[in-house]
Amino acid sequence: QHNEHEAAARIVEKLRAGEAVALISDAGTPGISDPGARIVAAVRAAGGKVVPLPGPCAATTALSASGLVDEHFLFYGFLPSKGGQRRQAIESLRDYPCALVFYEAPHRVLETVADLAAVLGERTLVIARELTKLFESIHSCPLTAALDWLQGDPNRQRGEFVLIVSGVPGGGESGEGERVLQLLLADGLPVKQAARLAAEISGASKNALYARALELKE
Repeated sequence: QHNEHEAAARIVEKLRAGEAVALISDAGTPGISDPGARIVAAVRAAGGKVVPLPGPCAATTALSASGLVDEHFLFYGFLPSKGGQRRQAIESLRDYPCALVFYEAPHRVLETVADLAAVLGERTLVIARELTKLFESIHSCPLTAALDWLQGDPNRQRGEFVLIVSGVPGGGESGEGERVLQLLLADGLPVKQAARLAAEISGASKNALYARALELKE
């Protein structure tokens, strides 16, 4: 992570000299919340060929064994390390009608799970730990009971974590909100006014609809 620019230059030179280079991570899939994206970008910019090989990705490994029935998921990766910023980030995801996938380190997992429960409330949380390793464990429980479960055994707080939170209950509100939002924007209403009216009509989150309206405008 700290020498990617220099490493990328060396790798590009090796490729130009006719060598083949394998980019391997011992922590997951390169470029997915793990170093490697800058090297891939540099190689592609130099006209090199990048060939992906299927490998371990903690997010998809955890999702496949989670038992959640959400049709969609959002991979967020690591939440901010500072409490206020972390809670603000979780709040921005509160009304998403899909499973939310996070990575977390052991020294922050208790704080993160506490913040997820405080902001998101009654949902299902899947705690996947040390996937594909000797002490792998996958535990599903109500989000509001997860902190007690983690604190019940110090071993449950060790290792690298994938946390999957089920989608917002009653996701129909979010879907209806976006449908109304699109109609209002198509009629030429300003973004802020369209988001406010769509929220009033559908009951969905005004902040989430405002953010979505900005995306649609872009």
